[in-house]
Amino acid sequence: MGAYQALYMDGVPAYAAVSETVEQARSVVDAKVAGFANAVLRRVVEAGDGPDRFPSFGLDPAGFLTTWGSHPRWLVQRWLTRWTPEEVRSLVEADNRRPTVYLVPLDIAPTDAAERLSRSGIEAAEVGQGTRCVRLESAAEVRRALDVISPAIVQDPAANLVSRYADVPSGTMVADLCAAPGGKILALSGSPATLLAADRSESRIDMLKENARRTGRPLLTVVADALHPPIARSDVVLLDVPCTGTGTLSRHPDARWRLEPGSIVQMSELQGRMLDAAAPVIPPGGLLVYSTCTLEPEENEQRVRRFLDEHDDFAIEVTGAVPGAFLDVAGHLVVTPQHSDFDGAFAARMRRAA
Repeated sequence: MGAYQALYMDGVPAYAAVSETVEQARSVVDAKVAGFANAVLRRVVEAGDGPDRFPSFGLDPAGFLTTWGSHPRWLVQRWLTRWTPEEVRSLVEADNRRPTVYLVPLDIAPTDAAERLSRSGIEAAEVGQGTRCVRLESAAEVRRALDVISPAIVQDPAANLVSRYADVPSGTMVADLCAAPGGKILALSGSPATLLAADRSESRIDMLKENARRTGRPLLTVVADALHPPIARSDVVLLDVPCTGTGTLSRHPDARWRLEPGSIVQMSELQGRMLDAAAPVIPPGGLLVYSTCTLEPEENEQRVRRFLDEHDDFAIEVTGAVPGAFLDVAGHLVVTPQHSDFDGAFAARMRRAA
């Protein structure tokens, strides 16, 4: 805390930050620790801060992005095998920025929502790029903005692109088996005939119910584990599976330090079991939409490829509902923070043979 005050809080003189922290150390622990804190903080103040204090990006990109970029080395090295150092630096910088807040109006066009917000004194702009999102300039205006353009939900463009990519036909029954807090199913609630939202967490289902009540959207809700679907048949199944979340580290900055290399394997295995459990629910001609908020191939492309190899009656189907810039050659939705300035997201829309 003393280092943060000395380096980043312009209103606190460095000598005061050092002095107060040393006194706290003395009162909480003892004089020996206070002396240690004093020596460290004085050295920090003398050295200052900035990327020049860390390994050179040009000579040691992994060292730079691990230290100055504040990311686990194993994750940085994994990303460097897939993208250029410059792209990985952009990804790390995106993870370290304060995330932008976006709203999705459910009953009016994004252009109309942005105009209505502006007339109410709230700075906002339509995002476009295939989404229905409106960007807020100030996160402090979220509550007021939700009142102005009600009904609306808070949702990043990457998550909204998943709902758009799903391109759910009107008049169908949709079952979201990992639904809470409900953003994806609420964002596509205009066209389906029946919406079933399931989640294994009762507290998260309560949150979903509140979001549905606030937006006036009729949802059938049930506490259930996606490994044991609570329904025998549904025209469309959304499976927004648990994942390592490496596409949303700006919103969950502590998550990077809780992940381990083995987390990816563990999640991929769980995702495979969930896909296998969901497949029998989908009738011939039905849709399975698999999605994650991770960037890791084992949980995304490779997971889908293994599912399709084992279930040859399913195939990727693309409708053109989202811009081609967000689709890979196989037809998956792929959104990366370093290329979009959105969160990261992946989805595969799979049709079962009629």
